[in-house]
Amino acid sequence: MSKGRLEAFSDGVIAILITIMVLELHIPSGAGWAALRPLTPVFGSYALSFVFLGIYWSNHHHLFQAVRHVSGGVLWANLHLLFWLSLTPFVTGWMGESRFAADAVALYGAVLLLSAVAYYILVKTLLAAQGDDTTLARAVGTDFKGRISIIIYLAAIALALVQPLAAGALYVAVAIMWLVPDRRIERALGMRGA
Repeated sequence: MSKGRLEAFSDGVIAILITIMVLELHIPSGAGWAALRPLTPVFGSYALSFVFLGIYWSNHHHLFQAVRHVSGGVLWANLHLLFWLSLTPFVTGWMGESRFAADAVALYGAVLLLSAVAYYILVKTLLAAQGDDTTLARAVGTDFKGRISIIIYLAAIALALVQPLAAGALYVAVAIMWLVPDRRIERALGMRGA
């Protein structure tokens, strides 16, 4: 089955999630710069979530560049990923509005963790559908960044309950690690600047 509809649907869902998040940024009641100060945690959580959704969108795009076709299992694995990503606006809003309260930061991390696990499952499902000797299989390799991200998320969730801001720093560290799109697929496809 063609991959085009899956890509278009996924792009649309991620665009809607970003739109929902930005609509949660409420206009301050005052006219001066000081009126923006109370919105700092809300904007900070929005910016972090925007980056994470951008990372997923970019890597999803690169991933599907190496895919020839999709199966029913791939469709469900992709929906699984989109389910966890769809919770991003909720946990983003709660974390910002609660000013990075421990439970909110931990739940935010849980959604990040489950999104990462869902992405890992999507990759494994794609590999099973494509075969072992494919460009995708060669490009993915051992997926060290994917596995280390999951470990960091687990540590950050535990840390969030005692040091929420330190957990937030770990979330930022993972985002920085993934900010540059996955070049393994570009190299495997012989793409330049894709």
